[in-house]
Amino acid sequence: MQKSSSRLKFRNSRNPAVTKRQKVSRQKWLEKLTPKTPEPVQSSKVRLLIVWAILIFSALGLAFNLYNLQILQGKKLTQKARNQQMVSLRSFMPRRLVIDRNNNVLAVDRPVYTVYAHPKLFDKSNEDVAQKIAPIIDKDVAELVKTFQSRKSGIILMPALPEEIADRVIALRLNGLEFIPKYSRLYPQADITSDVVGYVDLERRGQAGVEYSQEKLLERSVQKVRLMQSGRGELKPDEAPEGFLHADDLKLQLTIDTRLQRAARLALKAQVEKFRAKRGAVIVMDALDGSLLALVSQPTYDPNDYGKAKIDLFKNWTVADLYEPGSTFKPLNVAIALENGVIQPNDTFNDPGSIRVADRVIKNAQNNAYGRINIAQILQNSSNIGMVQIIQKMRPSIYYTWLERLGLGQPLETDLPFGVSGSLKTQPRFISSPIEPATASFGQGFSLTPLQLVQLHGALANGGKLVTPHVVRGLVDSSGKMHYSPTLPTPRQIFSAKTTQQVVEMMETVVSEGTGRPSKIAGYRIGGKTGTAQKASPNGGYIPGARITSFVAVLPVESPRYVILAIVDEPKGESAYGSTVAAPIVKSVMETLIPLEHLPPEQFNSPDETPR
Repeated sequence: MQKSSSRLKFRNSRNPAVTKRQKVSRQKWLEKLTPKTPEPVQSSKVRLLIVWAILIFSALGLAFNLYNLQILQGKKLTQKARNQQMVSLRSFMPRRLVIDRNNNVLAVDRPVYTVYAHPKLFDKSNEDVAQKIAPIIDKDVAELVKTFQSRKSGIILMPALPEEIADRVIALRLNGLEFIPKYSRLYPQADITSDVVGYVDLERRGQAGVEYSQEKLLERSVQKVRLMQSGRGELKPDEAPEGFLHADDLKLQLTIDTRLQRAARLALKAQVEKFRAKRGAVIVMDALDGSLLALVSQPTYDPNDYGKAKIDLFKNWTVADLYEPGSTFKPLNVAIALENGVIQPNDTFNDPGSIRVADRVIKNAQNNAYGRINIAQILQNSSNIGMVQIIQKMRPSIYYTWLERLGLGQPLETDLPFGVSGSLKTQPRFISSPIEPATASFGQGFSLTPLQLVQLHGALANGGKLVTPHVVRGLVDSSGKMHYSPTLPTPRQIFSAKTTQQVVEMMETVVSEGTGRPSKIAGYRIGGKTGTAQKASPNGGYIPGARITSFVAVLPVESPRYVILAIVDEPKGESAYGSTVAAPIVKSVMETLIPLEHLPPEQFNSPDETPR
């Protein structure tokens, strides 16, 4: 039974009809499970339209973008591209040199290096490095080792090492030392000319002297250029304009003579120290044109190391501070009286030693009485009583007008910085009080700067003209050709040549016979006037025991040209007077000036005749 059944199944599986029905049935079942798809031709067309639409819109967008970039924004984008390709450069130009009248360098820019030490990069021990560089940079070996141990990197060894010294250190080829180049201002004359030249700060801006007042002349003009650079930032020098890096060779020349300046410095310093004075100054001026040959003050500072100086030293007090000139103003009052015809050169006056003016009693220094004396003797003995009597011959209003004409109370024109105006009381107050003209007759009751006093005595030396004191001669090139010189005001005539010569000859007797004898030089005719004035207090009145001593000289008397003023503030000691403190300074300066300017001695008529 089982065998029959098996055979039947086998036969059915071999039956073709049965097999075909099974295939058809399976096919139908699969068609029911599989979803129908759209027609292939219709689907392809849709896809093609979409692709074409995308391409068309992309082409239109690209065309519009090209139009926008090329046409609408073309100029703007071109400029932007050029800005990215170009770089603006302003080349560094050193400040111009400052030289004296003999071409000695007073200030110059020099290349220096800031030297950094990075001990962590040393390939030698700290001791070995210190021993190699210490002698070159003038440092102690032990201090250098201690410095190297303080930090691992970024130690400043020298802020401004000169190029020649830096080259010696670089030649050692030591790892761990870094050299950053820069420029530094060097003042070869140090403190000798600092009162005139001044200094520049770390930002290379002048802060005193002509470095400050002549900043525009010292700064070279530099053109700003644009250079092409590559993608890596490298500059293309072929785009640089011709002469871009060219610097002119012009130098700022001063009227100062360094040799005379040094002599004045030494003489002044010796007297200031001897008399333990607060300060002092010396000025030498050529009265023909107002050029200053020397101008020094003591104490002073080294502009190469200005950071260690007191800040008040940066203002030259000969132009920035006022004082009462005292007896050094008496020759000018004599000139005013002569010019107005109220006195004659041979007039005499009685000096009893004191005189009453209104409610005041005026006396001579040390209460001296000189009796009957002429005008020259008034100057010789520095008689206050004689000067009061001379000025009393003038109407106060006329005298005041003359003081204004001299420039008192007005600013002094000069090329030195920080100048101040003198002080003169108002005309109503001056005229209404008899004591004001009286005290002004011997140089008190008003104030001026030492430089202005030199200017006024210059008018006595040059025939009556008020010239402008100045230190700038101009810009010169390496061959000495002048390319620029400042325009100075036209000298103003205030006295006649006759009057000034009479006054200078009277001043000569001060040196030959009077208080100025310590300034005598054999063979030379010198006019002078001493001054020992009470020192005015800022709060009014005078400082007890404080005085200013001074001496002013004019030479040579036969042909006056040079004016020398020495002034010493608050010298100590009972013997501190203009004749003992200031006159020896002037003599020392004149002994240097005479050979420098080739001043011949006076030509006498016979060998037996002695100089006056």
